[in-house]
Amino acid sequence: MEQPEINTKRLLLRSFLNKDAKHVQELAGNFKIAKTTLNIPHPYKDGMAKEWIKTHQKKFEENSQITFAITSKKTNHLIGSISLMAIKEKQAEIGYWIGEPFWGQGYCTEATKALINYAFTKQGLIKLVADHLSSNSASGKVMKKSGIHRVASKQIKDRFGNLVDSEIYEIQNTTQY
Repeated sequence: MEQPEINTKRLLLRSFLNKDAKHVQELAGNFKIAKTTLNIPHPYKDGMAKEWIKTHQKKFEENSQITFAITSKKTNHLIGSISLMAIKEKQAEIGYWIGEPFWGQGYCTEATKALINYAFTKQGLIKLVADHLSSNSASGKVMKKSGIHRVASKQIKDRFGNLVDSEIYEIQNTTQY
């Protein structure tokens, strides 16, 4: 079973390829990316990206996670990643990261809107959730621009063991009702 591609005006969301590993390490390995997430390792060591990419197909086939490379249609360069994670019982979590050279250009919002549409129309999901560290206001802006609504705050431990604030968002597929 092959993972589909999603096209937007400027982007192609596609499966990650082994040749993307170097660019994943360069982009996601930036501490400015890692410190805004809970899941991206730092330092991002050699081989980690290839191992991460190897997990995608099995998770897709299990329908537990779908991870897309966000690439520019114009240049074919890797911009970042976006995923539907923890897929179960007609709901999933959205997660994403964008490489620093591509911040502030609307790529994440464009990819997120496309992923929401895919999740609701192709995957038949009825609810998507997402969260971000309160200190990462840019991620909150992406969620709001994508139609995802803030529903709560909670405190969690960050990668350094510090208690930090996190914002919880969700969106419902209203076409299912």
